[in-house]
Amino acid sequence: MAGPSESLPSASQVNLLAVAGATACGKTRLGVELARHLSGEIISADSRQVFRGLDLGTGKDLHDYGSVPYHLIDIVDPKTEFSVFDFQEHCYQAIKNIQHRGNLPCLVGGSGLYLESVLLGYRMVAVPENPDLRRELESFSDAQLRERLTGLKTQLHNVTDFGSRARLIRAIEIAQVQAETIPPEPMNLNALVLGIHWPRVELRQRIRQRLEARLKQGLIEEVQNLLAQGVSHQRLESLGLEYRWVSHYLRGAMDTVALVEGLSCAIAQFAKRQETWFRRMERRGVAIVWLAGGDQLPERAMKICAEIEWSHAPKRPHPIVIPPSKN
Repeated sequence: MAGPSESLPSASQVNLLAVAGATACGKTRLGVELARHLSGEIISADSRQVFRGLDLGTGKDLHDYGSVPYHLIDIVDPKTEFSVFDFQEHCYQAIKNIQHRGNLPCLVGGSGLYLESVLLGYRMVAVPENPDLRRELESFSDAQLRERLTGLKTQLHNVTDFGSRARLIRAIEIAQVQAETIPPEPMNLNALVLGIHWPRVELRQRIRQRLEARLKQGLIEEVQNLLAQGVSHQRLESLGLEYRWVSHYLRGAMDTVALVEGLSCAIAQFAKRQETWFRRMERRGVAIVWLAGGDQLPERAMKICAEIEWSHAPKRPHPIVIPPSKN
C-alpha cells in the first residue's frame, strides 16, 4: 500500500475529505473526529444508511456524531429504491451547501460504487422509465438481456445489474439514454482520500464483536419493526446481509447460533470484496492514503491533514478526543 508522502493531493487546494474502508474498520468515528477538527460536515457514502429505520444493521452510530452535522442519512423510506444516480445528485448538492457555509465536505463510507461516482466523477443523466422499451424487452431471455446491456455498455460499474431481470431491464434503459445523451460535467473536486486498513484476522474479530453487540442492542427487533411497517421479506433480501440473514432467521431457516456464525462469515467475505473494490479504485486513478487501524489513528490522520492546503480555513479547530466506545 502506498505511503502518505506518495499519495497526498498536489497542485490546487483540497476541497473534499474522504474516509473509506471495509465494514467495521472505524470509518465513522475517524471521519467525525476529523470533521470536528476541520470544521467539516459528514456526507454518508453508504448505500443503506439513506434508508429510515435501518439503524443497527447499517451501523449508523449516530451517537458518535455529537454536534457534527451529517447528510444523506435517513432520507428515504426503506420501500423506495435509491440508485447511484440519486446518491451522486444528493451528494453534489450537499457538497455545494457545505462549501457555501464555509465548511469542509467529509465523505465517509464503504460503498465503493457511491464513492467512485463522486471521486471519479461519473457522468450520469436522469433516466425516466421507457414503457415502449420495456414492452420490447419483455420477450427477451435473461441471456439476451445481458447481451443487450453489454452491447450498450462494455464497461459496467455495477455487475449487480445482472442479479435480476428487473435490474437488467432498468440498466438497459439507463445505458441506452446514456449512449444518446451528453451528460453534465462532474463537480471540480480535489480530494484527500484516507483509507483504514486492518489485518484480515483482526478485522474478522471486529466484525464478529460488532455483530454480537448489535444483536444484543436489538437488531432482530429492528427487522421485526421493518416487517411491521410493511417492508416485505423480499425487500429485506435486497437491503444487505444483516437484513437478509435476520429475515431468514425470523422465517425459521436457522437458529441463533447459525445466524451469528453464518452472518459473521458472510460480512467478513463482504469486507474482502470491499477491499478488492478499493484496490480497483486505486488502479483507476483514486489515490488513497492507507492508515493502519489501531492506536492513535485520529492523531496519525491529523498529521496528514496538517500537510494539506485546504480550500477553507477551519473556524474552530478542536483537539482530537476519542470518546469511549459504546459497543
